[in-house]
Amino acid sequence: MVTNKRHLTCLFNTVLLLLSAFSVYADTRLTLRINDTNEPPLTTPQHDGFLDIIATEAFARAGVKLQLIKLPAERALINANAGIDDGDLTRIAGLERLYPNLIRVPEKLINWEFTAFTKATNIPATWQGMRHHIIGYITGWKIYEQHLHDNTQIVTATNPTQLFYLLSHDRIEVALYARWMGQALIEQLRLKNIHQLEPVLDSREMFIYLNKRHAALVPRIAESLRALKREGVYDRIRREKLTRYTQATPK
Repeated sequence: MVTNKRHLTCLFNTVLLLLSAFSVYADTRLTLRINDTNEPPLTTPQHDGFLDIIATEAFARAGVKLQLIKLPAERALINANAGIDDGDLTRIAGLERLYPNLIRVPEKLINWEFTAFTKATNIPATWQGMRHHIIGYITGWKIYEQHLHDNTQIVTATNPTQLFYLLSHDRIEVALYARWMGQALIEQLRLKNIHQLEPVLDSREMFIYLNKRHAALVPRIAESLRALKREGVYDRIRREKLTRYTQATPK
């Protein structure tokens, strides 16, 4: 009887050691710190936004953990390019020409609709039509910098809340932002008399970028994203998280 108890005790201890070893192994997987300039409903403080879910699963399938960190848009690119951080979550194609240490994951993460928000009713929803008005956008948003680099009536903000504060207090006439995030922010801040201009100014595919030291992960993450789309996971989460903002009409 004593021998059996000893055998059971040894077996129990062995199982505990194996479970402990497995836990240590699981916790030592590579973690990538990826800069994230998104806001709800794409990423949230609770990590339950559309891109929180999709990107975390894509990275997990590629064998790595994802840690999203918040930085100003311009600083995020500089840090990712310098290797201080491991990459950037959502950027337009072509940034590798400006930031040569970044490699684009060649599978679209999401489409962004770049949009103008305003209180006015007579501003055309075109790049040229807005040039006679005071325009605000967030520093580091390259598509707006490219289109408006020669416009002298520009006010830059460091974050979306500041941008919409400027608009609601009539410091600017037009706030340039992304459609879903702009609609969610108007709702969150309970802003009145601000609406989205139609049509959207531009629609671009957005991609994950990794620092070149993680080049080996690029095809794995791309394939993970493709698999999520093939399996229907991507569309299901998109419907759950974004449909209300796609159909919303800002007031």
